[in-house]
Formats: sequence, C-alpha cells, structure tokens
Amino acid sequence: MDVWDVAVVGAGPAGLSAAYAAARAGARTLVLERAEHPRYKTCGGGLIGTSLAAVRERIEVPAEDRVDRMSFTLNGRRGFTRHSGGPLLTMVRRERFDDRLRAAAQRAGAQVRQRVSVRAVQQDQDGVRLRLAGGAEVTAAVVVGADGSSGITARHVGVEYEQVDLGLEVELPTPADQRERWRGRVLLDWGPLPGSYAWVFPKQDLLTVGVIASRGDGEATRRYLTDFVDRLGLAGVQPAHDSGHLTRCRTAGSPLHRGRVLVAGDAAGLLEPWSREGISFALRSGALAGAAAAAGDPQRYVAEVGAELVPEMRAGHRLLAAFSRRPSAFHAVVATPPGWRLFGRFCRGETSFAGVVDRFPVRTALALLARSRTAAPAVPA
Repeated sequence: MDVWDVAVVGAGPAGLSAAYAAARAGARTLVLERAEHPRYKTCGGGLIGTSLAAVRERIEVPAEDRVDRMSFTLNGRRGFTRHSGGPLLTMVRRERFDDRLRAAAQRAGAQVRQRVSVRAVQQDQDGVRLRLAGGAEVTAAVVVGADGSSGITARHVGVEYEQVDLGLEVELPTPADQRERWRGRVLLDWGPLPGSYAWVFPKQDLLTVGVIASRGDGEATRRYLTDFVDRLGLAGVQPAHDSGHLTRCRTAGSPLHRGRVLVAGDAAGLLEPWSREGISFALRSGALAGAAAAAGDPQRYVAEVGAELVPEMRAGHRLLAAFSRRPSAFHAVVATPPGWRLFGRFCRGETSFAGVVDRFPVRTALALLARSRTAAPAVPA
C-alpha cells in the first residue's frame, strides 16, 4: 500500500513549503504535482522581503533583477519615481523559483511525484485516501491541499471566497533599447477601474506587464491592459506568454481544514487583498500547514494562520476599500516622504500592512476614505 504520514497536493510555493516543513519534522512526506518542473506559471514574480525571509534557509533565490527604484502613475498621469537605498523587490521567474523549492523539499526528504493528478479525496478512520488519475490510490494520515483556489482540495474543505479578481499578464521580450530603462525599476499604475492597478516588472530580457481588477468586467480589464501596453510603447512586441488567472481571497471565517485535510496558499484563499500579493502568504501558510500536518494537529494550523496572516488580510481589505474609492489620494500619499518610507518598509519586509493600518493617523484616514460616497473620477489617459 502507498501510505504516508503527510501527502501534499500541488507543488507550488505553498505545497513545497509544506513538504519541506513536514519532511524536516520527520514525517514521511509525498508531494503530488499534475505538471512537471520547471513549468511556466502566470505570476508577476516580485518577491517582497517577507518572501525572501521565508526561503532564506532553503534556497538561493534565482534573482532576475533587484529593484531599487519605483515609478508610480495614476492611469498614466502624474508620474513620479522614488529611489531606495537598497533592494525593494527581487524579481524571479516562477519556473526557476518553484524548481529551486522543489529541490529543497527533496533534499529535506520529501518524495515528489510529477505528472500525477488527484481525482478524489476521501476521509475515513484509516486516514485520507487520494484517488489518482488511472485508479491508483495514496493514503496519508494528513493531507495538505495546495492545488489552487479551483483545485479539488479547496472544494473538499469547502473554502469560500469573498473577493475574486481577474489578472491579465503578458511576458514581453525587452527591446534592446529599453533594457537599461527598466533595469532595477518597477512601474505601478493605479488604474481606471475601482481597485485596479497595472505593473511592469523587469526580468533581464523579459518584461512582465499585467493588470488586475475585480472580476465582472473582463472586457474593460482587457482594454486597460491593451491601453497600458500601448502607453509603454510596447504594442508591437510579440508576447512570449499571454495569460490570465483568477485570484480568490477567502471569506472571513472560511474553513482552513476539514478533518485531516488542510489547505494552504491559494487553495485556502490566503493572499493580501489590496496588492493581491500571494507568494509570501503561500510560503508562510505552507510552512505552517506542513509543520501542523507532521504533528497531526490541524487546529494548531488554524490558530497560527489566525494569529499571523489573518490580521494582514484584514488590513488589506481596509486598504482596498479606501483605494477603490480614492486612488488619487493613495497616489498623493505615496509621493510624500512618509508615504514612500512606509511603502518601502513594506516591500523590504520591515513592516506589514497590519502594522501600518494600526497607526492612528492611517486608521483615521482610511476610515474617512472608505466612507466616501463616490469614487474619485478616473484620470483620463
């Protein structure tokens, strides 16, 4: 029989972090992944300091660029650039980053099986049974689901999502005459749709260009991306990749486990609601889930996520509510020295949004913005 202490479904940052933690704790650990590493993954690939800290002991991060300059625009207008004394973001290509995490999990003792799809999850007194494509079964004392928000483990646990956003992204070969312009620099554009923004992330010979907005008006979101790329002077560049995805943020109180099946990362709807940053949440929640799974203690995982990650998500919801109403106010605040310092501290992992929002002046300002009855008018492109 194929019996394990911990089985992990999905080999992204959350699943591989869970496998690493469980194996290091002495659990016989198996990872099941439907694709094969290295594989392309739609993702901006910008690592904040919190993400770097989470993997520092595991891997050498395969950095494509280290950003110390950030430019901001408000739907293409009112642009400004700020510099930092050190790196703010580290750019990675997910296929390389995730493959490093896979190798680290295997070195820790986890077994990784690729090109394996899980078709069903069942629990009984003997543990959790995973039925695979082709009819084979794997049994584990505890399962960590990290197969995304539309995966089978999220459905099994019954995860509920209150915020669903559509992200569209193109990977564009960087024209030779623009490489120096973008090296070490990120552009963020606060968009015309409520809660939307766009980005340019440099990765040596590629630029990752994308937009994200609330799901519901896909045509407007696609138009925003088209206009943004055109504004950058990149409309004629043939994309190396052109993709889209949905990000889903959990409803407060949504379950993080059902019996001995835990969910982490995107499968649990764990991400920062305003920026939709999910890698740091995947790395941290995966490590917590793996350690709790090895200990056979799902409630420990629930308590740790509630203490460490949920406060950051609550703060992100408050930021998103205010930002959706008055993006122009956010743009103005980031341009100020105190606003830029706070933004930089978050990027470097020196503070969280929860730490920022808990400050009385910030808390008061966000409350006033969120109560505004009408959104600020969109700035014409």
